[in-house]
Amino acid sequence: MSSRIRLSSDTRPAGGHQAGHLFLRRGRTMLRFAMLSAALLLPTVAWAQSCSFGVSAMNFGLVDTLSGSSSNSTATLSVNCTGLLLQRILVCPNLGTGSGGATASARQMLSGANDLNYQLYSDSARSVVWGSYAWPYPPTAPGFALTLNVLGSGSASQTIYGAILGGQATAVPSTYLSTFSGSHVEFRYRATPGNDCSTGAGSVDRPTFTINAIVPANCLLAIQNIDFGSNGILGANVDATGGVSITCTPGTPYTVSLSNGTTGSAPTARKMSKGVETVTYGLYKDNARSQVWGDAAMPGSTVAGSGSGAAQNLTIYGRVPAQTTPSAGVYTDTVVVTVTY
Repeated sequence: MSSRIRLSSDTRPAGGHQAGHLFLRRGRTMLRFAMLSAALLLPTVAWAQSCSFGVSAMNFGLVDTLSGSSSNSTATLSVNCTGLLLQRILVCPNLGTGSGGATASARQMLSGANDLNYQLYSDSARSVVWGSYAWPYPPTAPGFALTLNVLGSGSASQTIYGAILGGQATAVPSTYLSTFSGSHVEFRYRATPGNDCSTGAGSVDRPTFTINAIVPANCLLAIQNIDFGSNGILGANVDATGGVSITCTPGTPYTVSLSNGTTGSAPTARKMSKGVETVTYGLYKDNARSQVWGDAAMPGSTVAGSGSGAAQNLTIYGRVPAQTTPSAGVYTDTVVVTVTY
């Protein structure tokens, strides 16, 4: 090697052996630098990104299924990643059906054989379903990217928006649950400049979290007032009807009672009043006006039933019996309707 390097007639000064020796030392220095650069690159080529995830529980608490409206809650997805400095990592947090299963329109929480429909969304308006590339319903997961800092680490969080769908009056009172774990959770991540979450590319992490709700026993009431109309002399019975529409959750036993009114003393001795004058009337459970409708103070005078999730209409039969006619005017009373369940 040394004889070939010394063949340079243009640059060889006097004492060519010394110049050739200097050239060889410079060549060795360049070789060492190249080897050092290669050694520094080797660890970085093998250093792949790594991410860990966590998702908080989504707890809807007590849910009023009789109102007809939806109930909302949220959970938080957190991710921490390490890798190359300033590396861009695409996260594709795929969520499947959960242990409760799903239909094309909703995911489901379960309580035994009973189900409660809900859905997960990527937006606060709850209009974009949070899906997965692997499940049969659109859309895919809402991908997002994070860029690692100069130390090669980074973190991010996303809100998962949940809603229990309205129109579930027939949901049985119970505690409902869906668990996301294993194949139901496939959080994919990879270093890429793109945003494609339609495939299973990249590494995977599978955190576990739960979604739960409680449907309590509940009843709703709607009241139809009783109007006996205009009358002259009260020489005969005057009859009229009103009603109670009661909607209770399925299987919920209930009892409906009627108070004795503002000044009454018994179900058949309620009083409509105008100043100090009164008109006596009674409220009954039957058309024959033979079964009084009262409260717990009179055993057997209340009306009992069991909820189905649908409205149940109960007729209140009113009667003003023949009595001494007071002065003309409008006579009124207020009766409190109480449902116990």
